Amino acid sequence: MEDLVVQRPEGLYCPPGDFHIDPWRPVERAVITHAHADHARLGHGHYLAAAPSEGVLRARLGAIDLQLLAYGEAITHHGVRLSLHPAGHVLGSAQVRLEHGGRVWVASGDYKVAPDPTCAPFEPVRCDVFITESTFGLPIYRWRPDAELMASVNDWWSHNVLAGRASVLGCYSFGKAQRILAGIDPGIGPVLVHGAVQPLNEAYRAAGVALPDTRIATEVKDRSELRRALVLCPPSAIASPWMRRFGDAGTAFASGWMQLRGARRRGGYDRGFVLSDHADWPGLLGAIAATGAQRVIVTHGSAAAMVRYLCEQGLDAGAFDTEYGDDRIEADLAEPAPAQEGP
Repeated sequence: MEDLVVQRPEGLYCPPGDFHIDPWRPVERAVITHAHADHARLGHGHYLAAAPSEGVLRARLGAIDLQLLAYGEAITHHGVRLSLHPAGHVLGSAQVRLEHGGRVWVASGDYKVAPDPTCAPFEPVRCDVFITESTFGLPIYRWRPDAELMASVNDWWSHNVLAGRASVLGCYSFGKAQRILAGIDPGIGPVLVHGAVQPLNEAYRAAGVALPDTRIATEVKDRSELRRALVLCPPSAIASPWMRRFGDAGTAFASGWMQLRGARRRGGYDRGFVLSDHADWPGLLGAIAATGAQRVIVTHGSAAAMVRYLCEQGLDAGAFDTEYGDDRIEADLAEPAPAQEGP
């Protein structure tokens, strides 16, 4: 019996439905799991995505032909019943459930199982075949609770305020920045953002997500205010002339890759906060088990290691060779050049 999802040069393809999921080359019909740039690209004829993702998709892709589905709402296309279910990754992220000929496949997109006030929580979906990401698919990746992590960010920021210097925190503009904003204590000082972050903050607010007030850093001229501020920016901005306005600033980077010894040192940051919008090792295994799937197809990240482990557990596991990025590559794909905002 034909698989419901196969690899093609353009991306993952559903043969009976004649559509692609997160294709990386232009196609006629694209189902989009979320608005990160390696999964949602320009050039497709028609887009289908979860309704909460509308604002961020339009902020990133402009006037596309976009059809929206509420979570759990189903449509049938060429005999394939399709529905979208929360992935817990970022605002509007979705898993794609496909049902055809008595079989159910689910393509996860990117996901996390940890609680996040800025997006709908991950929803396990029972299926026969589960296509899972594995960005952090190694046992070394185990995340701390957000409450502990945000307390560390607040402590670092407070310490810098007492020292009279800005706290510049590198994080991805879409998803990571808003999650940090939802967890910090805005009573510590002003909260400023890079110009790449503010439009996405506005899209989150328009979707009903509560975030503290933020201003674009280049619009603040008061030096004393800058020295007390927490500033969120793309990682690439920290190594650019944009940083000059803050003088002797404390710098940090929030990423799951900060779990690796030496990552902070290589980046030249004062601090590294281990924060990811992807599932850690226990999260991946728990999510896979919750589907009840006996066949698992692994995509980007630590795919080979994950496939080997799942096979040892008695599952029928394999991999798709995709062109999706990971937490590191995503920044380069998604962020405009800092120079666009001026020195």
